[in-house]
Amino acid sequence: MIKPGKIPTFIALISAALFFLSEAYTNFAIVRWLKSFRTHQSGSDVARVFNQNITREQLERAVHEHLWLEGKKPEDLSPENLKAVRYAALDELIDHELLRVKANMPELKVTDEEVNERLRRLSGRFVSKGEMEQAMKSQGIASERNLRDRLAARIRQEKYVELKIGPLAQVTDEEARAWFGENQKQLAMPERIMARHVFIATLERPQEEAKALLDAALADLSAGKKDFATLAREVSDDYANKERGGDLGWMTRERLPADFAAAVFPLQANQPTLVRTRIGWHLVEVTGRKPSEPRTFEDAKPDVVAALEAVKRRQAATELRDALRRFESEKIEVFHDMMDR
Repeated sequence: MIKPGKIPTFIALISAALFFLSEAYTNFAIVRWLKSFRTHQSGSDVARVFNQNITREQLERAVHEHLWLEGKKPEDLSPENLKAVRYAALDELIDHELLRVKANMPELKVTDEEVNERLRRLSGRFVSKGEMEQAMKSQGIASERNLRDRLAARIRQEKYVELKIGPLAQVTDEEARAWFGENQKQLAMPERIMARHVFIATLERPQEEAKALLDAALADLSAGKKDFATLAREVSDDYANKERGGDLGWMTRERLPADFAAAVFPLQANQPTLVRTRIGWHLVEVTGRKPSEPRTFEDAKPDVVAALEAVKRRQAATELRDALRRFESEKIEVFHDMMDR
């Protein structure tokens, strides 16, 4: 049983466990993976895992992504901090290669439907089929069949991780009730808002271009040319909810990224507004608001279980990573002289 003293506050747990843009980040990860895949050595290698080279180009792209998610640029960091970021990004690339090999298990089946869904999400990140085909060609992916094989491999890795850590992340009713009893005051339902948004990501698009798209969308909305749901379906990069008209459902501050919550919670209802966060621009409309109120165990149980599962899952994932690193240490080479150049 997890000891309450070892668990962060409920608010911190929920924050870590639930993140409304998780599907959007999944889409970004797929696109970044497509654009970083290499079938041959390109540039100087910084590491090798099971005879698979990790290039400097792949590393620099991973560093850029890591800093972008924190709203930073390489020039914002000291040489020592930048070096730490580079090694952290390399660790993630090494972990990916270890999982790629370990997940090649016959029992980890991937269905055509699963690949089709992943391919649909990936295709949505490109303006046209031609643009996607050009990206594939530039990265040495010769055909859709080849791409489907790569997507299936990624799904297989996810299943391998779940196979290893899923059983360790189960939460019993006893654990959930015990934690609820010791933290009941913290579990009062905080103020909530219901909102919807149209989201334009700025990972691969200039800030000015993203804002211009939403300026035009807001103008169409204000003029009555298009309704909010139509704009979300046509424009939004948040593939988790664009088909639902951009609906984000009921949300608390703690379940949102801090910069998004700070901008959205003060908004008046039914007043669409442009908001900028570290991952892009949002056209947001608050459609409802509820005050804080106490909760029973049955009301809180789904969130308590999800939060405790997240704690266990993080612990199990860390242990799995460490075990893979120890077991396959002889298959991992890091070229420190190349890292320091």
